Amino acid sequence: MSVFAPRRCLVIGCGGAGKTTFSRELGARTGLPVVHLDRLYWRAGWEPTPADEWRRTVAELVGRPAWIMDGNYGGTFDLRLHAADAVYFLDTPRRVCLARVLRRWWRYRGSSRPSMAEGCPDRITGSFLHWIWSYRSHRRPEILRRLGELGDTRVRIVTSKDDRERALAEVAAPEAM
Repeated sequence: MSVFAPRRCLVIGCGGAGKTTFSRELGARTGLPVVHLDRLYWRAGWEPTPADEWRRTVAELVGRPAWIMDGNYGGTFDLRLHAADAVYFLDTPRRVCLARVLRRWWRYRGSSRPSMAEGCPDRITGSFLHWIWSYRSHRRPEILRRLGELGDTRVRIVTSKDDRERALAEVAAPEAM
């Protein structure tokens, strides 16, 4: 097993795939700062950041020398994808994602979870459940295509708990290399 010391890591996947947990663990292992895009995109009352402002915010974030960024946000995927030196795609089955989202909602019902902006109590909507259910057929193929086009960027597709443990075992703090 070769050890890799990433500086800019992108963690993507369906809602409930485990992006936040994986990002925290990756941050603990590497010492890199973790950026939860949900916390920055949403404003109190589930108000989204306007698209032009959001793109500027993400452009500033990816220009930083080191980060782990978790979240999807298709409108800025190109910026994040091309700035990353490692991409972790958590390719989790939808039944697992749905179960995790339901557990998360139960745990944080009525309050904002730690990776979410203040004033955005955890919620489940029909459109969110539909997005999770259709992710594998609607979003996943395009993500895999785009990941396949990356040159020197290390791409790790994580499909199981064992993959997850191997992916985490393969990283070291950048200064450790």
